[in-house]
Amino acid sequence: MSDAEPIPKAMPADPSDSVRAEVEREYSGKLARAEFKGYAAQAGITLPDGFTEYLDGSKLLGEDGKPSAEAMDKALAPFKPKEPTFPHLVGSGPNRSGGPLPEPRRISLDVRKR
Repeated sequence: MSDAEPIPKAMPADPSDSVRAEVEREYSGKLARAEFKGYAAQAGITLPDGFTEYLDGSKLLGEDGKPSAEAMDKALAPFKPKEPTFPHLVGSGPNRSGGPLPEPRRISLDVRKR
């Protein structure tokens, strides 16, 4: 080939591939929102009414264009119930773990019976 000859353009393999790719892009957000609802139901999380309509489905997709479990975990994190934390109650009950109260003086049983 010389420099003067034009390089032939590659013909598209199949026109239906471009149509299929366009349809996948169009419906991938809807699929991601549906998967998100199912993922939330499996986790036992009740989503607020209308939440998924305002959710951007493209943010729930992975690099391959399919719904990503990691992205769904991030989106569901605020809705997951948190473990309750209880304060350590020093001095209540039989807790003697170095609290501010001194240990009571122990009296021998022999002294009490005399």
